Amino acid sequence: MSFRVGIVGCGTVGSGVVKLLTENGKLIERRIGKRVEIAFVSDLEPEKVVSLGVPKEKVYTDAFKAIEEVECDAVVELIGGTGVAKRVIEEALKRKKHVITANKALLADYGRELFTLAKENGVSLKFEASVGGGIPVIKALREGLVGNRIERIYGIINGTANFILTQMSQKGLSFEEALKLAQEKGYAEADPTLDVEGFDAAHKIAILSSLAFCRWVKTENVFVSGIRELTPLDIEIAREEFGYSVKLLAIAKETDGALEVRVHPTMIPEEHILSSVNGVFNACLIEGDFVGETLYYGKGAGQKPTASAVVSDIVDVAVGNEFCVPECLFNGDKLPIKEPDRFVSSFYLRFTAVDKPGVLAKIAHILGKYQISIKMALQKSIDFNGGVPVVMTTHPARKREIDLAVKEIDQLDVILKPTFVCMIEEL
Repeated sequence: MSFRVGIVGCGTVGSGVVKLLTENGKLIERRIGKRVEIAFVSDLEPEKVVSLGVPKEKVYTDAFKAIEEVECDAVVELIGGTGVAKRVIEEALKRKKHVITANKALLADYGRELFTLAKENGVSLKFEASVGGGIPVIKALREGLVGNRIERIYGIINGTANFILTQMSQKGLSFEEALKLAQEKGYAEADPTLDVEGFDAAHKIAILSSLAFCRWVKTENVFVSGIRELTPLDIEIAREEFGYSVKLLAIAKETDGALEVRVHPTMIPEEHILSSVNGVFNACLIEGDFVGETLYYGKGAGQKPTASAVVSDIVDVAVGNEFCVPECLFNGDKLPIKEPDRFVSSFYLRFTAVDKPGVLAKIAHILGKYQISIKMALQKSIDFNGGVPVVMTTHPARKREIDLAVKEIDQLDVILKPTFVCMIEEL
């Protein structure tokens, strides 16, 4: 007995899936009692596919022709993007083929209609590889924690940004220097916008939030801020003066009857386990009302980890575990999305000011005007962008008041540069 899969896209991840199914095919068959067979591979570079050992007659350049002509049980979409990939998935679902994808952007923005289409056709749409690479965080939410009310999720789910922050923290590199190193090592794209501006993590936390809180969350519902404005000085002060490390954190939690979903540089206690997640590794902390805190850690990207996650979905469908999507996503209670200006947090503020008496008093006066209480304040006697850095942390405050206060402070004649603002999570 065999289970036949068609693979659309044979780039980094697709070739990894081909290699895994080829090299470990007999192991998989022994474990599940069924052979997983490659029915076809579609790619615009057929020679590359043939070089992986795929018979020439199974190689197509037209994915739609392959889906139409070749008998298969499931289609694996690994081309990425939200154009052709969406059409490929729709075509496969309409032909009642199970679909496995690693396409986080597509699911974050079009998940609702694609899952609806899967449900209408009685097939599964599986997506373990869309978040966390080889870390089984989707499976944890979908199965292992299904009996829990999820209370919060904290994720370090972009390896590129985490590598950059690790280099800035451990070696004192500037953002630009750390980004260049990440590009040289192949961890960052030539255009790193999706990673360093937080959008990649936003796609992923949208998917996790949808599963965890039983309501559709799209990328546009996620508050996003990147790491470009962070400096080695911020990281040093956070660690040496306040006992925090800095991570690009993806956060989803229910507060005041609404759902907060956000991605931004975040200061967290240095002794917390997430602070020790360095380099290109990912970690996701999920807290449920019965299980408490659980942590999932591992390589969040790369050919082999992501291929491992794709194959786990293939095997799930092959053995009949065809769970598609929680029914509550279609008809459950809908938590409203909290607007960013209602977020409540402690804040780190770094001002670039002229070096003369009275600066702290002027800043403190405006913060007090907006009912913002200062927890700690210090001024570094170093040259920083032509001025001196004045740093403060606050007691919990609403983001709206922080934004208004900072806007007014930045108009002072003693302030030389726009203020850097970073939220703090005590975890």
